[in-house]
Amino acid sequence: MNSSPTLSLAEVEAIARQAHATQQDKAGRPYAEHLQAVAEGVRARNGSAEQIAAAWLHDAIEDNALTEEWLRDAALTPRTKDIVRALTKHPGEPPQAYARRILETPGARLVKEADLAHNANPARLAELDGPTRTRLTAKYTNMRALLGL
Repeated sequence: MNSSPTLSLAEVEAIARQAHATQQDKAGRPYAEHLQAVAEGVRARNGSAEQIAAAWLHDAIEDNALTEEWLRDAALTPRTKDIVRALTKHPGEPPQAYARRILETPGARLVKEADLAHNANPARLAELDGPTRTRLTAKYTNMRALLGL
């Protein structure tokens, strides 16, 4: 076991905000707003500190904001790393396989639930064009069903 201390939630938040600093969501908002909403959603669902840390980092590898090597070497608990890896979609991966990995990873489903809740927020979706809103609503509905939410 690694004897070095793990990053605090404030440190994880700072790393995530810096890593995603130049990114925007589909509505053109700073991407860190989404990360903060997911972290707050996990906290509101009584998630653990490990799950809150994973919420801040849940899109970092997928969005190329941080690397898998960074995650491997980061001062994070194995559970946090496992959740981040479970939530990282692989190119061309079927939704069923993605959902199965989330369900098989302790703690990941709650983080994905908070992610989907923010992504499917009607006010957030209203900022998108009609076709994108329709496509994403169907995608989020399907994922919620696959996860039993």
